[in-house]
Amino acid sequence: MREPRRIAIIKPSALGDIVHSLPVLTALRGHFPNSHITWVVNRGFESLLVGHPHLNATLPFDRGAFRSLRSGVTAGWQFLNELRRQHFDCTFDLQGLLRTGLMTAATGAPVKIGFANAREGSVHSYTHRVAVPDANEIHAVDRYWRIVESLGIRGEEKQFVVPLQDAERDKAMRELHGYPRPFVAVAAGAKWVTKRWPPRQFAGVLTRFQSELGGTVVLVGSGEDRSLSEEIRGELRGRVADFTGRTTLPKLVALLSISDAMLANDTGPLHLAAALGRPCVAPYTCTSVRLHGPYSATSRGIEARVPCQGSYLKQCPHNLECFTDLSPDDVWPVLREVLVATRQALPQTA
Repeated sequence: MREPRRIAIIKPSALGDIVHSLPVLTALRGHFPNSHITWVVNRGFESLLVGHPHLNATLPFDRGAFRSLRSGVTAGWQFLNELRRQHFDCTFDLQGLLRTGLMTAATGAPVKIGFANAREGSVHSYTHRVAVPDANEIHAVDRYWRIVESLGIRGEEKQFVVPLQDAERDKAMRELHGYPRPFVAVAAGAKWVTKRWPPRQFAGVLTRFQSELGGTVVLVGSGEDRSLSEEIRGELRGRVADFTGRTTLPKLVALLSISDAMLANDTGPLHLAAALGRPCVAPYTCTSVRLHGPYSATSRGIEARVPCQGSYLKQCPHNLECFTDLSPDDVWPVLREVLVATRQALPQTA
């Protein structure tokens, strides 16, 4: 394929999925150094991509405008017209749903690439379909990478480039000044209740961490996760820095970048920390480490041993047995191993 003049990457959400797609952007930039590349993204996640060295522009999609039929039709029509006005030569739909299929078609690009197993009819908007027959056997990062391979790109290393704002990093360092190291970032939330390992289980691991190694628990998450963080905080006697509901995405990146390890459910902040090269430890209840584990050599997901593990059910018919099957006794030794490996090189405080 000749180098396109203007490329659109359509991957609006969610945080973890956007992170998993980042190697595709970097590979496209390496293969098409002169192309203008735009990422179509939900407005709530746009700040994660701003300043990315391999991206020329973002085109934010305001999903909130679609809460009512009247405003949704108007906003949708305006956005599709904007896509047409961008005059893209090549579009990559990494989401593969009805909405992104419509966006792909609206670009009018001569080359429109997506997955052959895309859902909700979006596959019909593509001129080129990439087959992934083992999609249910490989990690999400490797599945997105098949798009890169379909272009004939071989031997490239997958690179996660996450924009880090110096001002945000400096601010995070100031806010954690005086807190003892190591820093363990903790995200106890998850959109699905079946992925949400209980706060008391997190607290059991973190109590052992602070009793044996000292250090600081750095709580992160959205405003919806405040009650989970408060429950964890109430169980701990060591130092806690609670940023739950008080971070923008750039600030979250900064906090994770200076953390020494991450303990979290299968959710966006976990995958962001892995992309930043942070060692991650994660309890996996209803999802699979093989398909959606933290994609890092220094990270490890720990799966429950119940028969329905990896079912991807959002509602549990088994009384959430996996929550108690996977105990702090399973998780703490793994986190301890990670922290001991890094602790000797750390200063006592930030």
